[in-house]
Amino acid sequence: MSDIALLEIEDLAVEFRTRSGTVRALERVGFSLSRGETLGIVGESGSGKSVTAFAIMGILDAAARVTAGRIRFGGLDLLAANEKTLQEMRGRELAMIFQNPRAALNPIRPIGRQIEDILIRHANVLPAQARVAAIEKLAAVNIADPERRARAYPFELSGGMCQRVMIAMALACSPALLVADEPTTGLDVTTQAVIMDLVADLARRQGMASLLITHDLGLAMDYCDNIAVMHAGHIVEIAPAATLFRAPCHPYTQKLIAATPRPNARLADLLAIPGGLPDLRRNDLPPCRYSARCERRGKDCDTPLRVVDLGAGHRVACQYPL
Repeated sequence: MSDIALLEIEDLAVEFRTRSGTVRALERVGFSLSRGETLGIVGESGSGKSVTAFAIMGILDAAARVTAGRIRFGGLDLLAANEKTLQEMRGRELAMIFQNPRAALNPIRPIGRQIEDILIRHANVLPAQARVAAIEKLAAVNIADPERRARAYPFELSGGMCQRVMIAMALACSPALLVADEPTTGLDVTTQAVIMDLVADLARRQGMASLLITHDLGLAMDYCDNIAVMHAGHIVEIAPAATLFRAPCHPYTQKLIAATPRPNARLADLLAIPGGLPDLRRNDLPPCRYSARCERRGKDCDTPLRVVDLGAGHRVACQYPL
């Protein structure tokens, strides 16, 4: 990993204690992210994308436990930091856009007041100035008539409008890192493009690092510099976006791309990925958690998983990479 990386994750492992057993949600997850870079994390639901985001933000569920690894942000080990330090950093240096903006917003507080709260707490803005600043933040995300909208409650706004409010809140203090967890969920295609263009433009102007979590490979291709592919808690491949789509090496990545709709493609052209994610409560999980679904499976797949460095930022975790 680069010495100048803003965010460095090394060998991260997370498990959840449940009544039916321990879920090994993440294993040996690692990547780095530099200032101004956008990294996409893609994969099926349940692959560990959101768990990775929550671990970075320090907001994992009470049933979760980090069993190994390190998360360093600007030289600080986030896993070793106390809760007071994390609370000071969240909102100011680390910010997150959640999947469901309406649920993430306080339903009984006007949206303008919610942005004011962040500015007063993390940007040392005086209460008398916070309202003006909050209206400016709403205007920055292209919300029409921001003075009137600042007095609105979340239930009075559309899904797309709530998402813009979430972006305004996340970027209110010009954080160094923005984590966007499925930021376009539930939005129509036109609104998705507007929201993503807005996030990309603000990130570029503020020189901010961005982590985009999505199941939409097309979205990741359009907006990310690099893409990490996750399957069942493993990062199976990571590469520059153009390289990943031009020359995918992991069989799972190839299947994901083949299952992605393309312009002028017929429904019959889309290929389903056989099988499903393994039960992560199993004590006998194989080294490669994709092996049971893989057409390339061989005798070496039962040996410790190796990561092959193909150069130019392209790495694949597979015994038989193409």
